[in-house]
Amino acid sequence: MPRYTGISSEAFRHPLDRQAEQALRSVPGFDLVAGKFVEFMYERPQTIYHIGNSIQVNHRQYATIHRIFRECVADLDVQPEPTLFVSQNPVANSYALGKDHPYIVINSGLLDLLTEEEIRAVLAHELGHIKCGHTTLIQMAMWVMSIVSTISEMTFGLGGIVSSGLIYAFFEWRRKAELSSDRAALLVTNELDTVLSTMMKLSGGSSAFAHELSLPEFIRQSEAYQELDKDNLNQIYKFMLYNGFGAGSMLSHPFPVERVHYIREWAESEDYRNIKSGNYKRGDTTGAVDVSQSPKKENKSESEAERLKRQIDELQDEINRLKRQ
Repeated sequence: MPRYTGISSEAFRHPLDRQAEQALRSVPGFDLVAGKFVEFMYERPQTIYHIGNSIQVNHRQYATIHRIFRECVADLDVQPEPTLFVSQNPVANSYALGKDHPYIVINSGLLDLLTEEEIRAVLAHELGHIKCGHTTLIQMAMWVMSIVSTISEMTFGLGGIVSSGLIYAFFEWRRKAELSSDRAALLVTNELDTVLSTMMKLSGGSSAFAHELSLPEFIRQSEAYQELDKDNLNQIYKFMLYNGFGAGSMLSHPFPVERVHYIREWAESEDYRNIKSGNYKRGDTTGAVDVSQSPKKENKSESEAERLKRQIDELQDEINRLKRQ
């Protein structure tokens, strides 16, 4: 497997990830939420929870997974090495959290569904989140949503500050952050088909009928999905689905067929070829987002936040129009 010694996350971070983070930080209320998060949220209890309720992977527990994981850590030059847990859960899922003590959790359902190389892609994807410093903002987004869903009024001084615009911005960033981590998976596996087959199985894979799945058909499905954008009304429907209109909840990940499009595009890019040849930006071996100090707001970032609000307003106008038809 390739090894990218000293690689910086900026070498593979998706530009949409950067733009969405800038827009998020410019939304009114972000600074207050960041300050309250640092004040009230501690990551250590989460680690203790998993030590008590999950299996900590090492050379004697899930030895094969441990070997693959350590290879991925070395390939992306992530330091220090995060902790890896396997949680008893039939849902094929995984996630990475923590800043000072980062950790990754993969569900047992994922181990039952994927091949070893596909598990490598998942582990590299989660390490990509840690490398890019996504984990603090992800945990902050989860914290904000838990507050909004359980207590509607004043909580930790956040009451009217946690606006719908801030929540939309958090979820927009989370979806774009996945595109950077997909690139990390491709860099480590060195096989585009492995990354794509992982996405296909996580969309609707079955261990019993895996032999009847067709990756070329899934790619064609992705291409057909992109064709939908030629119809402006379909773009509105996509926006509605991503942001919980009619579906009941906002989506933290892009649709898998959309991720297929983005990673296939990057696999053909000059940037990807340069990294593969060893020509990449080098820097810190791990990423971290400092939520206690937001960068100065630029006019461009402010316009991104305004654009998000305008899209929401336009969406509501279109919903009203459709109702009148």
